[in-house]
Amino acid sequence: MSPSLMKMWVSLAAMGFMFISILMIYLSRYKLGGIFKALTAIIAYFLMIVSGIIIVLVVFSGPTSD
Repeated sequence: MSPSLMKMWVSLAAMGFMFISILMIYLSRYKLGGIFKALTAIIAYFLMIVSGIIIVLVVFSGPTSD
């Protein structure tokens, strides 16, 4: 697999993490209560931070030459 294709899949996974975290934040704010609310919020914000770091690394790693 070429480095460009690998970067594409990694950034796609990061965008998937962002989408999942948005859904989990919505669930934790409006649909859940108690310990489930806190647990889903913690997981959601962790995924959001991880996806942000991945996107920054992909963008600042520069273009690939194949």
